[in-house]
Amino acid sequence: MHFDVEFNSGAFYPAAGTVELAELAEERGFGAVWKGESNSTDPLVLLSAMAARTRTIKLGTAVYHVFGRSPITLGIQAATINDLSDGRLLLGLGVANRNIAGWHEGTFDRPLRRVREYVEIVRAVATGERVEYHGELYQPGPFKLSWRPRHPRVPVYLAGLGEQMTRLAGRLAEGIIVNMANPARVRHIVSNVRQGAVEAGRDPAQLEFIVKVRCCVNPDREVARRRLKQVLTFYNLADYYRDMIAQMGFAEDSARIREQYQSGGFKAAMAAVTDRLLDGLPLVGATSADEVQERVAPYLEAGATRLILPYVPATEDTIGETKAFLGQWRL
Repeated sequence: MHFDVEFNSGAFYPAAGTVELAELAEERGFGAVWKGESNSTDPLVLLSAMAARTRTIKLGTAVYHVFGRSPITLGIQAATINDLSDGRLLLGLGVANRNIAGWHEGTFDRPLRRVREYVEIVRAVATGERVEYHGELYQPGPFKLSWRPRHPRVPVYLAGLGEQMTRLAGRLAEGIIVNMANPARVRHIVSNVRQGAVEAGRDPAQLEFIVKVRCCVNPDREVARRRLKQVLTFYNLADYYRDMIAQMGFAEDSARIREQYQSGGFKAAMAAVTDRLLDGLPLVGATSADEVQERVAPYLEAGATRLILPYVPATEDTIGETKAFLGQWRL
């Protein structure tokens, strides 16, 4: 299995600083560096800069959304960075939500069909072969890259939590990317993905199960935990994640946070985040990197093959603190 990192969670990471962090992560033995897409810095722009300054570490999107660009465009981008990095791209894709679709004047509908067609087009474009695709949602004109990519195979991973999307990942992708799921939920998702693979005649042993566990390290454990409670507050206010948090057995805890938000705002909501909720979800407040490594073991036992550690800084020195965190590791 692999330990990976992400510099994207709970704080703004300056673009140039993340490139330095990627170099350090490679030096310390991390398997991949990941970047997600939201209203922050762009994943493929940053990963391209990281590719130019590193040699072995994998470069992942966790995740890029299908509404931000056409599948032809992403196929071109994927082929380009995969050649630039000598085949190190791990392309994580997701269908996002209505809010993100709205940013790009898209319509959030038929997510399973949409992501399937999108992935098929992206893969086809990245091979360098001529593409003619006639889908239900996408009908791009005939297209062919002007060059023959040196690395025409782009591994694709789907972001998924629900029954249908996780099974689709098993049928279609090289694996799944899982966010905000505790070990019991991860075990359930792994089972779904494997079942989807078997149904499609694929070998589930060849798939990757990529799981995010956010962490914060501080000599005072309560400082680290308080910072993670702030992040957890946002997730309980988000429609889809609050539903999943409820399904994992924390419906009352989550409802209380939303009630406090309605009556008293974000600070009141954060104050309502219980220790029980923090300890039951994939967030680790610790005093050292060794403690983090010990406490993520249940996720590996649940089936994770890659563990992404999005670091959440406790101080305003985002880059300096994260460098100190990475410096504690030797993998």
